[in-house]
Amino acid sequence: MSTTAEPVLVTVTQIVATELATTADAIDPDLDLRTVAGADSVKVLRMIARIERAYDIELDDEDVFTVTTVREVTDVVERALAAGAAA
Repeated sequence: MSTTAEPVLVTVTQIVATELATTADAIDPDLDLRTVAGADSVKVLRMIARIERAYDIELDDEDVFTVTTVREVTDVVERALAAGAAA
């Protein structure tokens, strides 16, 4: 699986769209997910769990609970992937 920024952003966007029952095209990477109707804490946790499974990583709770946009989630995933590659 490629870990460059664009594919990660695409994958994260697809997972978010699936959990929010919408299309990936409807998700702007800079949209504040806290403002999206139906984006409750349970769905956010499911998104994070699916992202972790997709990339076989574990995201720090502190990172997960401070991000608000798809782009920020992507950044956290990329950092976790880089840390795993460096280990």
